[in-house]
Amino acid sequence: MNVEPIHPPRSRFARNAFLALLALLFAGFAALGSWQVQRLQWKHALVARVDSRIHAAAVAAPPRAEWAGVDAASAEYRRVFVEGSYLPGLDARVDALTDLGAGDWVLSPLRTDAGGIVLVNRGFVPRDATAHVAPAPAGRVRVEGLLRLDEPGGRFLRANVPAQDRWFSRDTGAIAAARGLDGAAPWFIDAAFDSAAPQWPRGGMTVVRFRDHHLQYALTWFALALMVAFAAWRVLSGERRVRRETPADATTDGADPSPNDDRGPHRR
Repeated sequence: MNVEPIHPPRSRFARNAFLALLALLFAGFAALGSWQVQRLQWKHALVARVDSRIHAAAVAAPPRAEWAGVDAASAEYRRVFVEGSYLPGLDARVDALTDLGAGDWVLSPLRTDAGGIVLVNRGFVPRDATAHVAPAPAGRVRVEGLLRLDEPGGRFLRANVPAQDRWFSRDTGAIAAARGLDGAAPWFIDAAFDSAAPQWPRGGMTVVRFRDHHLQYALTWFALALMVAFAAWRVLSGERRVRRETPADATTDGADPSPNDDRGPHRR
């Protein structure tokens, strides 16, 4: 009778399709790992740039003619100063959560000597009815701090409500417009801590912290790429092993005597 082959051959199409899928996965995981390495280098350069700006000497804030070109790469977290006078009675409170707990940022508009409007985050005030909030200083002042970019719209799931004067982000354009102030800068200044100033609002509470998990992500993607490469190796090595172990002719009729059987006929 006929005997089926010991190891029936796999479909060549299915094998090649599976290997092609593994190749695509390997390329994708390797590309994602390389991208995370690039992001890691970018993040380290960003941290170094911001650190150098924070600890540098203060420079004059960008003049109005340069406001349109102010962006994160060129100016954010730069230590600057501005001179002018606060506009009384126009403070805005912005929801905040700091190391001191929940409370508000106090943003006060300042008219610069050049005539522009710059919002100054004078600092944090705890959400406590008994906390005394000092008004903005009268007269001409010099304010030093970190330049921060506009935060339009609000926070995640917490939109600003200008009609109710409720603010969840430091949206300089909307805050200025709600107070009828034209020509406000598209950035604000986080005022530095002043030991001689009243207790509240407290300046100098800017948090400069960057999430940096790119190395972990890169290792994860590269590990997945190695796992895919191992799977491909197993498929290819298994195919070679099957070919070695499969007999050249796995079919036979009846039982063939051994070619080395030379014992001759059996005697009764």
